Amino acid sequence: MYQDETLKCEDCGKEFIFSTGEQEFYAEKGLVNKPKRCPECRKERRQKNRRKMHDAVCSQCGAKTKVPFKPIEGKEIYCKECYQKRQAETEV
Repeated sequence: MYQDETLKCEDCGKEFIFSTGEQEFYAEKGLVNKPKRCPECRKERRQKNRRKMHDAVCSQCGAKTKVPFKPIEGKEIYCKECYQKRQAETEV
Protein backbone atom coordinates (compact mmCIF):
# COMPACT_ATOMS: atom_id res chain seq x y z
CA MET A 1 0.00 0.00 0.00
CA TYR A 2 2.71 2.49 0.98
CA GLN A 3 5.99 3.14 -0.86
CA ASP A 4 9.04 5.14 0.17
CA GLU A 5 8.68 8.67 -1.13
CA THR A 6 11.35 11.31 -1.70
CA LEU A 7 10.40 14.74 -0.35
CA LYS A 8 12.23 18.07 -0.26
CA CYS A 9 12.76 19.91 3.04
CA GLU A 10 11.24 23.39 3.01
CA ASP A 11 13.90 24.68 5.43
CA CYS A 12 17.21 23.38 4.08
CA GLY A 13 16.16 22.17 0.62
CA LYS A 14 17.68 18.72 1.17
CA GLU A 15 15.85 15.67 -0.14
CA PHE A 16 14.78 13.06 2.41
CA ILE A 17 12.88 9.77 2.37
CA PHE A 18 9.36 9.59 3.78
CA SER A 19 9.51 5.85 4.51
CA THR A 20 6.65 3.37 4.42
CA GLY A 21 6.98 2.97 8.20
CA GLU A 22 6.63 6.71 8.74
CA GLN A 23 3.64 6.80 6.40
CA GLU A 24 1.95 4.03 8.38
CA PHE A 25 2.68 5.91 11.62
CA TYR A 26 1.18 9.11 10.18
CA ALA A 27 -1.92 7.17 9.07
CA GLU A 28 -2.31 5.57 12.54
CA LYS A 29 -2.19 8.99 14.17
CA GLY A 30 -4.67 10.44 11.68
CA LEU A 31 -2.10 12.83 10.18
CA VAL A 32 -2.97 13.66 6.58
CA ASN A 33 -0.17 16.05 5.60
CA LYS A 34 3.26 14.81 4.62
CA PRO A 35 6.24 16.16 6.58
CA LYS A 36 7.62 19.43 5.19
CA ARG A 37 10.98 19.20 6.97
CA CYS A 38 13.74 16.60 6.97
CA PRO A 39 14.36 14.74 10.26
CA GLU A 40 17.35 16.99 11.10
CA CYS A 41 15.36 20.21 10.63
CA ARG A 42 12.42 18.78 12.59
CA LYS A 43 14.74 17.92 15.48
CA GLU A 44 16.35 21.38 15.38
CA ARG A 45 12.94 23.06 15.32
CA ARG A 46 11.72 21.04 18.34
CA GLN A 47 14.84 21.98 20.31
CA LYS A 48 14.35 25.69 19.53
CA ASN A 49 10.74 25.53 20.73
CA ARG A 50 11.60 23.69 23.93
CA ARG A 51 11.05 25.73 27.09
CA LYS A 52 14.10 26.99 28.93
CA MET A 53 14.23 25.43 32.37
CA HIS A 54 15.55 27.28 35.42
CA ASP A 55 17.24 25.85 38.51
CA ALA A 56 15.33 26.24 41.77
CA VAL A 57 15.08 24.82 45.27
CA CYS A 58 11.79 23.41 46.55
CA SER A 59 10.34 25.62 49.30
CA GLN A 60 8.92 22.61 51.13
CA CYS A 61 11.54 19.82 51.04
CA GLY A 62 14.65 21.72 49.89
CA ALA A 63 15.27 19.45 46.88
CA LYS A 64 16.94 20.89 43.80
CA THR A 65 14.49 21.09 40.90
CA LYS A 66 13.93 22.77 37.55
CA VAL A 67 10.98 24.97 36.65
CA PRO A 68 9.79 26.42 33.31
CA PHE A 69 9.79 29.99 34.62
CA LYS A 70 12.36 32.30 36.17
CA PRO A 71 12.05 32.00 39.95
CA ILE A 72 11.11 35.17 41.82
CA GLU A 73 12.82 35.69 45.15
CA GLY A 74 10.39 35.31 48.04
CA LYS A 75 7.86 33.34 45.98
CA GLU A 76 7.40 29.69 46.90
CA ILE A 77 8.49 27.04 44.41
CA TYR A 78 7.80 23.32 44.72
CA CYS A 79 9.40 20.23 43.21
CA LYS A 80 7.07 17.96 41.25
CA GLU A 81 6.38 15.66 44.19
CA CYS A 82 5.60 18.45 46.68
CA TYR A 83 3.48 20.27 44.10
CA GLN A 84 1.42 17.12 43.47
CA LYS A 85 0.97 16.57 47.23
CA ARG A 86 -0.27 20.15 47.63
CA GLN A 87 -2.66 19.77 44.70
CA ALA A 88 -4.07 16.53 46.18
CA GLU A 89 -4.57 18.23 49.56
CA THR A 90 -6.50 21.15 48.05
CA GLU A 91 -8.78 18.81 46.04
CA VAL A 92 -9.99 16.99 49.16
